[in-house]
Amino acid sequence: MNILVVDDERDVQVLFEQRFRKEIRNKEIEFAFAYSGEDALIYLSDNKHQAVLILSDINMPGMSGLELLKQIKTKYKEPPPSVMMITAYGDKDNYNTAMALGANDFLTKPLDFSVLKEKLKEIS
Repeated sequence: MNILVVDDERDVQVLFEQRFRKEIRNKEIEFAFAYSGEDALIYLSDNKHQAVLILSDINMPGMSGLELLKQIKTKYKEPPPSVMMITAYGDKDNYNTAMALGANDFLTKPLDFSVLKEKLKEIS
């Protein structure tokens, strides 16, 4: 499973690589990282549909995760990647907006990696 993680905090990459060390080593999961919504769109354009799941932070400078979600759901229809939104603010407005734009799931920070791993099993 190829997963694109979009977050402006660069230490997220180290965290994911630590928490999924076994899955990465066993080639069950492959991660790509983008540090802005704009970088994520470039990645998706250059790697047509290789990401089957996108985990995106909502609050980022420049393009927000919600704007990224809107563009992904508009441009990548066949097959549409699953998108899980991640935010430090689990408020109803962000949740409702994300779901209305087509998010497949909504997670809050700090991420509970055991919950995330269970959700990944459901997708694969």
